[in-house]
Amino acid sequence: MTSVHFLSLTNEWATPNEVYLALHREFNFTLDPCSTHDNAKCAQHFTINEDGLSRNWGSNMVFMNPPYGREIYLWMKKAHESSLNGATVVCLVPARTDTKWWHEFAMRGEIRFLKGRIKFSGGKTNAPFPSAIIVFRAQNLVICEPTYGTEANK
Repeated sequence: MTSVHFLSLTNEWATPNEVYLALHREFNFTLDPCSTHDNAKCAQHFTINEDGLSRNWGSNMVFMNPPYGREIYLWMKKAHESSLNGATVVCLVPARTDTKWWHEFAMRGEIRFLKGRIKFSGGKTNAPFPSAIIVFRAQNLVICEPTYGTEANK
């Protein structure tokens, strides 16, 4: 008999309060782009109907616990791209180091592996997978114009 170790009826895992609060003390979050109205961690938040992927995250301090299904690739891409445009994005994700999204995006951020397996809010047992925090810090991309005619260029 084959057992399935990573099967879930949902791809949404509500963030444990203790994990969020520890990170919030460090980052002071202003946006939760993938939540429900019931589990939103910030006053400014987007639900599935409000489509956080299509929204501009601006220069917010973003806490992101994305859906853990195939669409996680799109969320991690959005998180990384938003950091290049001025947002700091802190992601709670499964530590799936063998995936394409991990290598293309997570490895570009600051990686913090969580010890043990966390128990998501509403869960009866701990998660069947390890978790990590990925931090994409805001990049202030400044285009410098060359200065001609100065002593340094002669």
